[in-house]
Amino acid sequence: MRLIISNLSKTYSNGVRALKNLSLDISTGLFGLLGPNGAGKSSLMRTIATLQEADEGAIFLDDLDVLKNKESVRRILGYLPQEFGVYPKMSALDLLDHVAVMKGVVNRGERKDLVEGLLRQTNLHDVRKKKLGGYSGGMKQRFGIAMALVGDPKLIIVDEPTAGLDPTERNRFLNLLASIGENVIVILSTHIVDDVRELCTRMAIIHQGEVLAEGNPQSAIDAINGKVWKKVIPKEELEGYQSSYKTLSTHLVAGKTEVRVFSDARPDASFQPVEADLEDFYFLKINHGGQNGTSH
Repeated sequence: MRLIISNLSKTYSNGVRALKNLSLDISTGLFGLLGPNGAGKSSLMRTIATLQEADEGAIFLDDLDVLKNKESVRRILGYLPQEFGVYPKMSALDLLDHVAVMKGVVNRGERKDLVEGLLRQTNLHDVRKKKLGGYSGGMKQRFGIAMALVGDPKLIIVDEPTAGLDPTERNRFLNLLASIGENVIVILSTHIVDDVRELCTRMAIIHQGEVLAEGNPQSAIDAINGKVWKKVIPKEELEGYQSSYKTLSTHLVAGKTEVRVFSDARPDASFQPVEADLEDFYFLKINHGGQNGTSH
């Protein structure tokens, strides 16, 4: 399957231009949508999910016109928004059964098999009768995926799914996403670079409603390898370095400030070469626009 987004634009009534002629080509598998908060990721997700109108542009899922055939899209869509409500006094078993009825699974035996299978797939079967109000954050996210998977969707959208999860729950959730992303399109919208690096074979970086880069995460890293340098500096000198060099990021290391910069050659002898990572590429695009190191 392919999801083709062409020249999509959206301006809200308060004048904020959330999407600016945005175009993407997304195929089967896990696709990472990276960007800071306010980049337009949620606006794009909500538009694809038929929850808001676009001002201009087109979206096609194979031959299906997403913007004109909303009901048809909703039948093959699984959507896990950043914030989603559950009925805290209902059990996972009962609520998932209710969702299946709403999705048109009316045969009781078929529905029972579907619900049980999804609860096993999301590793929630042992707590299926527990009230959702007692679920941890990670358990709620996995239940959200179970709800999104009802109806055998062809397109799954997850918006900031690992924010706030502890490392164990995050790994469990990412493994779950990887397992379901083999035969359908899964769009993972996040500001967490490691989620995309670990999971996705394709990605796009968006900022201020525009695509700054699109391609393979490893190719993005390869494009800037040998051009990232680090140096430990006194904190009070940071502003000077930021104005003199193409600064990517700063980190505190043992109480001292380590600065990472992008440069085709070693800036001076005091800088050490460092292995580039996807976060370096991300900050290059976000902080310095489309300069250098494009990915394909």
